Amino acid sequence: MGFCVDEAGLRITLAELKLHRLTVSQSHEPGALDFQGADFRQTAPVKLKATAELLGEEIRLLGHLATRLEFNCDRCLRPVEIPVSCDFDLFYRPAETIAKEEELEVPPDEMEIGFYSEDGIEVADVAREQVLLAVPMKVVCSNECRGLCPVCRGNRNLTQCDCAPPQRDS
Repeated sequence: MGFCVDEAGLRITLAELKLHRLTVSQSHEPGALDFQGADFRQTAPVKLKATAELLGEEIRLLGHLATRLEFNCDRCLRPVEIPVSCDFDLFYRPAETIAKEEELEVPPDEMEIGFYSEDGIEVADVAREQVLLAVPMKVVCSNECRGLCPVCRGNRNLTQCDCAPPQRDS
């Protein structure tokens, strides 16, 4: 058991997995991972712990990820910090197994399979992907959030406005 590190960071390699199972523990400080324009801010380290093993040509990665993210409430735009914690059980196949020229329907039991190229998987890529998959569709500061007034754009949680509701065409 152990982990394998190269110059680019922690990488799970086929050569190492052929010898033995790997235990991986990695932490990414805020700003270290590029979430490619996502609408949140990382406020705590992304902590990833996993076990990797080789099953034939597939790499299985089983583990847990945790961090905290800050969003703007979808109703009132106030900052909201939420914990993100998820377990994952991932399978990766060699990229060469992908059919290059033909379209194939992916069976439902293979929807969770990823692909690796060259000699393995970058752990930072797994962490980034798992955070993005764990992000909720909508974030609200509370179930009682009243949102913004559609007329004056004031936060109805903080002030009571006297704006008339907008007129709608019938």
